[in-house]
Amino acid sequence: MGRRLFSCEFKVKAVRLVRDRGVSVVQAARDLDVGENVLRRWVKELSADPAQAKGRKPTP
Repeated sequence: MGRRLFSCEFKVKAVRLVRDRGVSVVQAARDLDVGENVLRRWVKELSADPAQAKGRKPTP
């Protein structure tokens, strides 16, 4: 199984769960089925510069 790719929108929504709604990183990671460290990195990156939300382009 290869590396999973997440869209920019998914990353932003995941970070908003943690920052805006106050969900813990651990709980959000479990709910979204992503690694805790991955989610922590997204929070750190998107807090510094929201334009860094790299990911695959959403399919129409």
